[in-house]
Amino acid sequence: MNVPPELLERFKKGELIPAIAQEQTTGEVLMLAWMNQEALEQTLQTRQVTYWSRSRESLWVKGETSGNTQELVSLSYDCDADSLLLQVHQQGVACHTGKKSCFHREVLE
Repeated sequence: MNVPPELLERFKKGELIPAIAQEQTTGEVLMLAWMNQEALEQTLQTRQVTYWSRSRESLWVKGETSGNTQELVSLSYDCDADSLLLQVHQQGVACHTGKKSCFHREVLE
């Protein structure tokens, strides 16, 4: 599967694109991370979600060390081609804190 031209334009400029992972079966938003072209291509090829780690400046296959993997079900991008939505099957938890979702801190209830 090829990377859409609108996204390629962003990557050519050196941009990272925010990627929102959502559990496909429940709709729960799990996490937000970043992708570059290589991460997106690897994700599309393997169906195992791969992100770009800004802190390590390297590719990061979700769950490679923890076992908390994300299998890609579908991937779409927004109207401005500046963010991605990944529908995934999450194995285990998504958050490094041990929570199912990284979005567990309520501001307003």
